[in-house]
Amino acid sequence: MGPGTAGTAGGGAAGGPAQGAGGLAGLMSGRSTFGGNKRRRTTSTGHAMSEAQEGKIKLAFFVAIVGVVLTVLGVGTEFWVELAPPKSFYNNQTCLTAHYGLWKGCTKTLWVADIDPERESCGPAELPGESNCTYFKFFTTGENAVMFQKTTQKNLNVAAAMLAMFSLFLMVMGAICITMSLSKEILFFLKPASVCFILSGVLVLLSLMVFHQSVLAFLASDHMVPLHHELSWSVSCIGCAGAVLIVGGVLFLLLALPYSPWQKCLPHKDSGS
Repeated sequence: MGPGTAGTAGGGAAGGPAQGAGGLAGLMSGRSTFGGNKRRRTTSTGHAMSEAQEGKIKLAFFVAIVGVVLTVLGVGTEFWVELAPPKSFYNNQTCLTAHYGLWKGCTKTLWVADIDPERESCGPAELPGESNCTYFKFFTTGENAVMFQKTTQKNLNVAAAMLAMFSLFLMVMGAICITMSLSKEILFFLKPASVCFILSGVLVLLSLMVFHQSVLAFLASDHMVPLHHELSWSVSCIGCAGAVLIVGGVLFLLLALPYSPWQKCLPHKDSGS
C-alpha cells in the first residue's frame, strides 16, 4: 500500500513536469505565432499573402497614387490651353491672352514690354498682368463661352469634363479595392482594382482627346481674330497621369495572376539538364 502509493505519486510527479514543459512549449509557440512572427490569414483560394506580395502591392499602389495626384492636379487647374492673338492686334502697349480648362476660363492683360521681342503672339500667360477668371456656364444654364469672338462647343467641353470625373470615380473605387486587399489579405480584390485603374487611365486620355477636339472646334467657329494656341502644362499632367494609371493597373493584374509570368515565360533549367 505504501510503495504503490509512493510509486503512483512518483509517477504523477514525474509526469507533471513533462506535461508542464509540453504546455509551456505550446504556449511559447503560440506566442511566437501571434507575437513576433505576424500570422498570415489565408485567402479565399487557400494561399496566404506573403510579405513579399504585400510589398509589391504597396509599390504598385504607390504608382497608382502618383497617377491619381497628377489627375487631380490637371483636372483642378485651368491651364489646359493658352490662346494668344498677335501682339500688335490691339495696341502697342498692352495685349490680351487667355487660358482655360474644364471648368473655367481666364483672360489676362499683359504689357507688350514684358513679352519677348522675338515672340510674335501675346503671352505666355505666366507673365504678370491683370487677370479675370470666370467659371463656364456649361453645367448651370447651358450657355457657351465667348472669347476673342469665338464660341466654345459646350457638348464637347461637357463630355471631356464628365469623362474626367468618371475616371476619378474609378480611381476611388480602385483605391478602395486595394485597401480591402491589404487589410483583409485577399488577393481577389486586385482584379477589380486593376480594371478600375486601367479604365480610369483610358478615360483620362480619352478626355484629353475630346478636349483637344473642342479646342479645334472653338478655333474654327470664327476666323475674324487670328489666334495662336498651345496646350499648356495641365495637359502634360493629364497625359502622364493616364499613362501612369494604366501601368499601375497592369501591375495589379500581374500580381493577381496565380503564377509568376516571368517564371512562365522564362522557366529555370535544372542543374542536371
